[in-house]
Amino acid sequence: MPRKKPFSVKQKKKQLQDKRERKRGLQDGLRSSSNSRSGSRERREEQTDTSDGESVTHHIRRLNQQPSQGLGSRGYDPNRYRLHFERDSREEVERRKRAAREQVLQPVSAEVLELDIPEVYQPGSVLDFPRRPPWSYEMSKEQLMSQEERSFQEYLGKIHGAYTSEKLSYFEHNLETWRQLWRVLEMSDIVLLITDIRHPVVNFPPALYEYVTGELGLALVLVLNKVDLAPPALVVAWKHYFHQHYPQLHIVLFTSFPRDPRTPQDPSSVLKKSRRRGRGWTRALGPEQLLRACEAITVGKVDLSSWREKIARDVAGATWGNGSGEEEEEEDGPAVLVEQQTDSAMEPTGPTRERYKDGVVTIGCVGFPNVGKSSLINGLVGRKVVSVSRTPGHTRYFQTYFLTPTVKLCDCPGLIFPSLLPRQLQVLAGIYPIAQIQEPYTAVGYLASRVPVQAMLHLRHPEAEDPSAEHPWCAWDICEAWAEKRGYKTAKAARNDVYRAANSLLRLAVDGRLSLCFHPPGYNEQKGTWESHPETTELVVLQGRVGPAGDEEEEEEEELSSSCEEEGEEDRDADEEGEGDEDTPTSAPGSSLAARNPYALLGEDEC
Repeated sequence: MPRKKPFSVKQKKKQLQDKRERKRGLQDGLRSSSNSRSGSRERREEQTDTSDGESVTHHIRRLNQQPSQGLGSRGYDPNRYRLHFERDSREEVERRKRAAREQVLQPVSAEVLELDIPEVYQPGSVLDFPRRPPWSYEMSKEQLMSQEERSFQEYLGKIHGAYTSEKLSYFEHNLETWRQLWRVLEMSDIVLLITDIRHPVVNFPPALYEYVTGELGLALVLVLNKVDLAPPALVVAWKHYFHQHYPQLHIVLFTSFPRDPRTPQDPSSVLKKSRRRGRGWTRALGPEQLLRACEAITVGKVDLSSWREKIARDVAGATWGNGSGEEEEEEDGPAVLVEQQTDSAMEPTGPTRERYKDGVVTIGCVGFPNVGKSSLINGLVGRKVVSVSRTPGHTRYFQTYFLTPTVKLCDCPGLIFPSLLPRQLQVLAGIYPIAQIQEPYTAVGYLASRVPVQAMLHLRHPEAEDPSAEHPWCAWDICEAWAEKRGYKTAKAARNDVYRAANSLLRLAVDGRLSLCFHPPGYNEQKGTWESHPETTELVVLQGRVGPAGDEEEEEEEELSSSCEEEGEEDRDADEEGEGDEDTPTSAPGSSLAARNPYALLGEDEC
């Protein structure tokens, strides 16, 4: 009998890994060269993808992997619309890690927070977005796709030839996602460009403005979303900035969760999350403004009276609602027709230039990830009809929703346009999935030099024996101090888990609990003028009128950890504003214990 060949534990582990990867439908033998936490994700980054941009993907990192068993019966690949970003080199990641340990943080002046569009996008340069090349009905589907692929490769080549990787921001390298934008623009009568009021310049590509208003001849409505996260004076200043530089814009202020700005905000309540109860979606601020803008654009060509009647019903329902929760809202509300358009962007149907076909106005919602496009649609409908998430890339293909019989909304996946923004700012803006960041420490340092994180979180320097003594802070110190305060420890050595702490701080910034707001040029010199502006007073009154009042909408404050979205949790329903579960009771048996111990409500498995 032949002697058995020795089989080590390492070989057994490798055999099990191969078996798991074969179940996922991946290539055999792929292994990660990294021992970091993201090793399981890095292991799958070089797999074959069905997108057409395959010839330039040797420097591309694909995010938001979805498990699959190969192509389905209809040829649908769940990873077809994954985020494709340029990969950071190993040397660049290590350099940034060293800088996070060595560079002492200094607070920046208020003028540094002023952003102007020419600094970010350089209008007239190659920092454009890919256009759909001309085609005809005589072309086959394969010829059309091949032509679009060649055009997209030329577009990428021009950008990477003009700018180095260190200067360029993250931007979308997946042609499939750009095809979704093309189809949405082709079928829309009005285009909504949704931006985050905390940094609207980041989300406003001037190339898209020129293309929509110039080549397509469509009306563009700029939606300044999440206005509850910024001071009213800053909101008005940004509104006038865009009116001055882009006169063809129709500007609308919007938020799905308004609050009264006259209520004083406690800076120490960074970790407290408001849990709204009752008909929260029907309290959105902005549907009336958006209706007026659409009426001015359509000039009577479409009957929008049904939309106005719906807004009146929503307001009445919010006023007389008993706050019984989301389930009753969905039962009482009228049905919303949802059309999933998974493959429409691939079919050569051609742009139809017939405006307001069949008496229906189609409103396309486009913008960057995490600006609140899906939440805006939920706010317009009056209840949750679109799944939303903090994870960029959650909306994978465009869908259409009939708000009323004459108003159709189209939700487009979030797209990142090329720019010269610092990548740390993109992370803080929620553009890059935080759970998949290789090096989060420099983004924490970028935040801490502009927001007093140490004071707001009451952090103690890890090397300080005397808490009252002053010590220089670096980004690594902040992460270590936060890990010590929250009890984040590594599994084996029980050291402070600085990686987990850094991700926790970044989620607080994305949620708006560590709010970093940028200003238009000259804002600080004219701050008093904007604070006393009549529109500022009007906005304060409007937010106070629409926001929660009395018993109409209850809120409870709960100490929370910054929940971490694991790799398999991209599809969970968690909105951009950090809204909690509406079914959570106002009091719990352990509430008295939680009052004494602020961490009693934290789960052991939360990260």
